[in-house]
Amino acid sequence: MATESRGRKLSIHVVTWNVASAAPPLDLDDLLQLNNQNLNLDMYVIGLQEMNCGIMSLLSDTAFEDPWSSFFMDVLSPLSFVKVSCVRMQGLLLLVFAKDQHLPFTQILSTKSTPTGLFGYWGNKGGINICLKLYGYYVSIINCHLPPHMANNDQRLEHFDRILEMQTFEGHDIPNILDHDLILWFGDMNFRIEDLGLHYVRESIKNQCYSDLWQKDQLSTAKRCDPLLREFQEGPLLFPPTYKFDKNSNNYDTSEKKRKPAWTDRILWRLKRQPPTGSHTARLLAPHFCLSLKSYISHMMYTISDHKPVTGTFDLELKPLVSAPLITLQPEGLWTSEDMLLSYSLTQGFISSFWDWIGLYKVGFRHINDYVSYAWVRDNEVSFSDGLNQVYINIGDIPETEDQFLLCYYSNNLRSVVGISSPFKIQRHAFLEKDPLGEAQPQI
Repeated sequence: MATESRGRKLSIHVVTWNVASAAPPLDLDDLLQLNNQNLNLDMYVIGLQEMNCGIMSLLSDTAFEDPWSSFFMDVLSPLSFVKVSCVRMQGLLLLVFAKDQHLPFTQILSTKSTPTGLFGYWGNKGGINICLKLYGYYVSIINCHLPPHMANNDQRLEHFDRILEMQTFEGHDIPNILDHDLILWFGDMNFRIEDLGLHYVRESIKNQCYSDLWQKDQLSTAKRCDPLLREFQEGPLLFPPTYKFDKNSNNYDTSEKKRKPAWTDRILWRLKRQPPTGSHTARLLAPHFCLSLKSYISHMMYTISDHKPVTGTFDLELKPLVSAPLITLQPEGLWTSEDMLLSYSLTQGFISSFWDWIGLYKVGFRHINDYVSYAWVRDNEVSFSDGLNQVYINIGDIPETEDQFLLCYYSNNLRSVVGISSPFKIQRHAFLEKDPLGEAQPQI
């Protein structure tokens, strides 16, 4: 990666998949592009629709991680990706993973669910949103499931507008979503191919002649007429329509209904409107935030659903508005069999809270609550001076290991990790006196 002064490039992989209540397959390497040696990803953004949302499944997922979230964490955490946020509304799930080095620059501002089913009271359709700050820039991520069927195009567009209008952030100093630097919007949008007959559509797909189908795609048609929708960009549809397939096959619908294939599963993005500039100033305004699409494909190998998953890989080039973490922390190398000492310093203007805490994690941790030990910052402070603070953290229950560890500082006010240490190994030495921790455990 480039240095902050010259800008930074983040590679983001977006996944959308209507999984039709199926459990995760055994292998998702192709979906996550894990076999692509030329791809050095920084973030994963994953949106699923039609997860199993029967009453027993929902109760189980409330008490434990749902099977899909667990699967993604199992696969991605050994690669140093941490789940930084998630939101679920019935069958809709949205997950954001980031490499651990980006955690201090990824601030979760808000999560929101917008049901549009049953006159806005039922969450089988609608959208879910994660709003975050990424290196100081506002980013909104929306996963949606819009109404089905050919005849419901107007309703789909109405729900699209309603989801957008409902993305208000009351009680937060967050600008209107249309003033965010980036909106990523994806999901099972259910747009269909109009006018053309089933035989013609299937023959066009067989011959990979998609241009006539693009012209009749309802979303493409709507963008030509709707100025706001036109602001959302999409990559070229160079892959076969992703719906509707017979499950466990690559055959389009052979049931009695014989539904016409369609590109129901889409990934859109919108960059913040830039104020108009005269030709004399255009050269002075260097692009500080630029998104480019590197790949937009479907993954035909997965057959558990009647939809094929779609992925988009993006390069986000930006000049960080925040280039240094709010907290820097490190172990001091002073250990006993029970405790270790660490030090941290705060940037000017950072407001700490009594509920701030520092977690000790194994490298490859899954999410922020996956700590092996912790310390409340104020309760366990042993010394402080101008700009430097020292805290002890209990390591008595951690067995001798060659594993590497990280320290993360969690800000309760910002609801995010604001500092992370370099990896280190725990090496115990008789140096410090034991002082037990309290019983309360931090959870977010």
